[in-house]
Amino acid sequence: MQEHWSIEQYREYQKKGNKKSKYGAVKTSIDGHTFDSKKEADYYCELKTRLQAGDIKGFCLQPTFILAPGLKYKADFIVFNNDGISEVIDVKGFKTKEYITKKKVFEDKFKLKIKEI
Repeated sequence: MQEHWSIEQYREYQKKGNKKSKYGAVKTSIDGHTFDSKKEADYYCELKTRLQAGDIKGFCLQPTFILAPGLKYKADFIVFNNDGISEVIDVKGFKTKEYITKKKVFEDKFKLKIKEI
C-alpha cells in the first residue's frame, strides 16, 4: 500500500470524483437535477408521482429565502397542496448547527414551519 501520493496521483484521484460527503450522502441526478442525497432524489420522485395523481397542485425545487442581509436559507422544496396551503420541506439526514439556527430564524421571520422529511 502506498503511503504518499504524487501531485499527479492526487489530482487524478480528485478528477474521479472519489470525494465522500461529510455525512455520507450520495449525490443523485434525476431529470437533469442533481440532488444532495438519494433521500432527497427519492422525495422528488414521490412529489412527481403525487403531482401526476392530482394529490398536489405543484412543487418548487430549492427555493431561497433571505433571512437577513447576507444570510440565506435554501429549502429543498415548497409543496403547493390542493387546499391552498404550502409546505416548506427540508429532506434531512443530519441536522447541522447552521441548519438549526437558520430554521429558527426562518420560522420566526416567516411564521411558517419547516417540515423535515
